[in-house]
Amino acid sequence: MMDVDVRADGRTLNQLRPLTCSRNLLNRAHGSARWSQGDTTVLAAVFGPKAGTKKGENPEKASIEVIWKPKTGQIGRREKEYETILHQTLQSICLLTVHPNTTTSIIVQVIGDDGALLSCAINASCVALVDAGITLKHLAVAICCGLTVGGHVILDPTVLEEQKLKAVLHLVFPNPPLSIHHTTQSLMKDEPIEHGIITSVTRGVMSVPDYVHCLDRGRIACTKISEFVRRNLQSLAREGLAKAT
Repeated sequence: MMDVDVRADGRTLNQLRPLTCSRNLLNRAHGSARWSQGDTTVLAAVFGPKAGTKKGENPEKASIEVIWKPKTGQIGRREKEYETILHQTLQSICLLTVHPNTTTSIIVQVIGDDGALLSCAINASCVALVDAGITLKHLAVAICCGLTVGGHVILDPTVLEEQKLKAVLHLVFPNPPLSIHHTTQSLMKDEPIEHGIITSVTRGVMSVPDYVHCLDRGRIACTKISEFVRRNLQSLAREGLAKAT
């Protein structure tokens, strides 16, 4: 049953699965990251910026391209939807005026899917962009929330849990930028941090109070994910300084 304090895998309703993140895994990519939450794992690779944009794109700005690759088989309707959402999310956090008339491609390879796949893909892609040195307005972190039939909110659901949920909500929140060359960095002038939501995607039906409840729980959970990302990127900075000396 979903409406209990302890879930089938032993977690509490608010508890996330173990997070792991590795960077700079692919030699031919300009940046890469492998992100795992439990048995859900995504590998993101960044190529570019490369000269030129696609037809119809604004040449005065950089273009972002996202290619989603499922674990097996051809890309389906859900994957195409995820590809579109990921493109819109990444395009909103990249500073597109830095390298005009260029295209940066992000290839997302699903390695394992045990729930919260879209959120994992967003987190992997964001870290890969930082690894590639792409200029961002701010970092972003994503979380998946689920609403049970009984009205309880659970975080980071597995595939089996998602199948029993009344609604699933993916949320992406902005975070202050973090330099990969220093342990801290002040905000760039004229680039204020947004206090709202970058992306919100709902599957299923929920009331406004339930949505607000998910927002509150998701925002708190994202502070934990944010700290994990910061520690990960700060370790990259220390590694770079060690190699430089």
